[in-house]
Amino acid sequence: MLEVRDLKKSFGDRQILDGVNLTVNDGEILCIVGPSGAGKTTLLRCITGLETPDSGEFFINGRRFDPQGTDAADRVIGVVFQDFKLFPNLSVMENITLAPMMVLKKNKQEAIDDAQKLLEELGLNTKGKLYPYQLSGGQKQRVAIARALAMKPEILCYDEPTSALDPNLRKDVANIILGLKKDGMTQLIVTHDLEFAEDIADDILRVQPIDQRQNK
Repeated sequence: MLEVRDLKKSFGDRQILDGVNLTVNDGEILCIVGPSGAGKTTLLRCITGLETPDSGEFFINGRRFDPQGTDAADRVIGVVFQDFKLFPNLSVMENITLAPMMVLKKNKQEAIDDAQKLLEELGLNTKGKLYPYQLSGGQKQRVAIARALAMKPEILCYDEPTSALDPNLRKDVANIILGLKKDGMTQLIVTHDLEFAEDIADDILRVQPIDQRQNK
């Protein structure tokens, strides 16, 4: 279970997050929805360690952890970026195996074997030697998911997983996320697509800009 308590974040004089609290139970999907400027991506970046919060606490199964920590116990969250962030000069296989070899210290063959299993599960078993420019948007999305899963996270986070995709691919992404849920993966998804969120989420956190909340 992931818990975030009293998370606050400002940029200059602008308060983006003001005491956010959330809980995601094991194996469940939480979608965070709201308009641009509401702090959805900032919240996700704080949870994944890509942004430093001003204050707040993070817990996994009751154990406090630091999303920016370097200890193995703190590396529990994986992230799938909105624009995928695949290395263009590396093949699909190399994109997936790089971090497990460098961070988890897996030997090359073990990393390749694990990556091939992920590619097969995600319908990419023939794409390992291709480069990102040779892939469709949906295929890049699946490679990005495989790369995140290769690090064996307890929780997987997504930033707008359908925004760069053709609408026809929304169901493919939804099926992948729901398949991971069946495998017990806890998932946190930032999306502007309320219909998509309602299709897959166990719970939905609706956020809006602070100035709008204060004006109500």
